[in-house]
Amino acid sequence: MKLVWTAVLLMLIAGCGSINEASGSRGTRPTPSPGAKPAVKKELPWLTVPGGQMKTTLFYGPWQCRREFMNQCQVQCAREGYPLMGCVWLADLKFDWKGRLVLLPVDVDAGSRYGIWHCCCNYPKLPTDKKEVERKRWDRFRESFREDWSKKFGEWPSDGAKSWPGHHVRDLQHGGDPVDPNNIFPAKPSVHDLYNRAYPACYGGQPPWNTVGPDLPYTDN
Repeated sequence: MKLVWTAVLLMLIAGCGSINEASGSRGTRPTPSPGAKPAVKKELPWLTVPGGQMKTTLFYGPWQCRREFMNQCQVQCAREGYPLMGCVWLADLKFDWKGRLVLLPVDVDAGSRYGIWHCCCNYPKLPTDKKEVERKRWDRFRESFREDWSKKFGEWPSDGAKSWPGHHVRDLQHGGDPVDPNNIFPAKPSVHDLYNRAYPACYGGQPPWNTVGPDLPYTDN
């Protein structure tokens, strides 16, 4: 998973057009693949940022990883010395920006998409006692992380008085860092349940996570 905040900065620097971080290319709005269905999404309120305003929209999977993501997982797992078992495309973050360029006195709209996926390398599982130690680290870090995330991307989502859980992209059971801001994003509770069911199958090398999926499996509707 690359730095989410880097994607936002690239979008602001670009000023106009689109940076499709999910495909690693700059160009037009991505076209959904045949058979794509509307994704579960969450739009956050507009947030004031340098030079204008930004809005974050989260589109939730899980989906099969596109070819590019699977290829990157193969490289990552080989580099770390663990076989690749599967790949889960968790979500896309869409950033919309509107404001005024500093160098040119014109109003512009810009946007980017940023794909979040997890490589299920055959990592060893942490013993239960060590996993609980890591979970307690997350418990102590949770509130300050949500506050910081809200300042960058918009208010952390909640259902009434109950905040959405933070999903660790690399899960704690397989050595994920519980306090790395780039390893955590807000997940709708029902979607978080889907993630928790998908991970064991992905680590087990089971379908559909062990095969490549379409380039863009959802629509914005």
